[in-house]
Parts: sequence; structure tokens; C-alpha cells
Amino acid sequence: MKTLVFATANKHKLIEVQGLLGEGFALYCLADLQITEEIPETSGTLEGNALQKAMYVYEHTGKACFADDTGLEIDALNGNPGVYSARYAGPEKDSQANMRKVLAEMQGVENRAARFRTVIAYIDDDGQSHLFEGKVEGEILLQPVGDEGFGYDPIFRPAGYTESFAQLSLEAKNKISHRGRAMQAFCQYLGEQ
Repeated sequence: MKTLVFATANKHKLIEVQGLLGEGFALYCLADLQITEEIPETSGTLEGNALQKAMYVYEHTGKACFADDTGLEIDALNGNPGVYSARYAGPEKDSQANMRKVLAEMQGVENRAARFRTVIAYIDDDGQSHLFEGKVEGEILLQPVGDEGFGYDPIFRPAGYTESFAQLSLEAKNKISHRGRAMQAFCQYLGEQ
């Protein structure tokens, strides 16, 4: 069984990713390694933030690790909130406030096209970095719908679906989500090693 460190403190992400990785991996999060400090995310890109987080954990543990960064990119808002998705309404990372801000900015806007994009940065046992990307197109709803998922899931409907991400089961979401697609590419890479 391969041991991997996932550079996250987000329990929802950890559960989602463990389901994607399957049984061949022992997955550890930051709390498992007693890393409690805030990991810097100062890059202006998803790729840069993911690499920054993964490298931070690798340098502190010496273990193969990966980190992700995800952004909701809305066409009518010039790609915002993008890299600032988690802190869009402020440094508290309040999902409800973030959704309210997006919905307020989208009021009266007809073009509701958006996408979720995830970048995974993996630092292998030799300290080499690898990037994997996944995205899913969709649209911003007029109001939040559903109780599953986290973050912006209640206001995002993936293309080809009538339900928001927050109405889909975790299994259904993982099959089509941005994180699911990035993880598929990552898992394929791990399987080839």
C-alpha cells in the first residue's frame, strides 16, 4: 500500500479524494502529521498555489505528497472568483458569504456560464513535481439548491444535468467533477509508476 500525504485540512475534500484513490493508498492529511499552521497560498494562479502547498508539506515531512487548488471561474465576472474562490467574500473562507457575493454580482446577468477547475500538484519521493488538471463546465444558478457537497456546489449546475452539484450524490459528483477528473489523471499517473 502506497502512503500519500494530502496537503489539506478540509475533511470534505479528504473523504472525496479517498473515495477517488481507492484502497491501494493510505491517505494522510495535515492533521495526521500534526501540521496545524496555515500553509501559504500566495500565488496568483491555481497551479502556483497547488505547487506551493505541496512543496511546503514535502519540505516539512520528506514524504510524497499532493495538494490541490480549485477555482470557480465565471465568464461574466472575467474569470472571478478563480484563484480567490475560498476567500472571495473575505479571509474567513465562509462558503455562504462567498455564494451570496457571487449571486449578488450575477443578479440580472444572462450569461451564467462557469466552470470549476482543479489543479493537483504532486511531489514524488524524489522531490520532482507533476501537475494534473480537471475541469467541468456548467452554469451559475439563480439561488442555492441542495444539501450535499461544499463550497459553491449549491449554486453550480454541471452541463448536461438538471441538478446542482449539491444535489448529486458524492459518487455521482466524483464521476464528473473537476476534482474527480484531475484525480483520475493523477491516479492514472500513479498506476503507471
